[in-house]
Amino acid sequence: MAKPIQTIQKTEMTEEEKKIESLENLISGVAQNKDSLLETLNLLQELHDSGMMDALGSLLKAKESAAKIAVGQLTRKPVTNMINNAMAAGGILTELDPETTSKLAKSLTAGLKKAEQGLKADTKFGLLDLMKAVKDPDINRALGFGFNLLKGIGEGLKE
Repeated sequence: MAKPIQTIQKTEMTEEEKKIESLENLISGVAQNKDSLLETLNLLQELHDSGMMDALGSLLKAKESAAKIAVGQLTRKPVTNMINNAMAAGGILTELDPETTSKLAKSLTAGLKKAEQGLKADTKFGLLDLMKAVKDPDINRALGFGFNLLKGIGEGLKE
């Protein structure tokens, strides 16, 4: 009858065997990711050829002074005003109906085209023409829109 195993001997890998296994894993990983590695190498070559690698390397070497400059520029009054204005504009845009905004943008485009045609025609516009224009339904609609817009702005300014 066989003797029972009382101890399990763990095989210890030598440094050389660890290096060989590590290299085999690396080669296997390279083989599995060949396409993405080649694309990455091409991208790096393009960055190198364009001089961007040198610029990035210099930026990394001077990271503390570059960070100070960047923070200094970002905290300037005009930049903070721009950021605050962009955030306020974003807030306003979230309150607007997208259909109305789209319709207004299309109308503005059409109006600019019509205005350009009028400039090219170089026609004179007198007081009598103004009286006739007010009776035009399209102009009357635009005037009504403009007056209502001004009224709403005025009401908003009261608050």
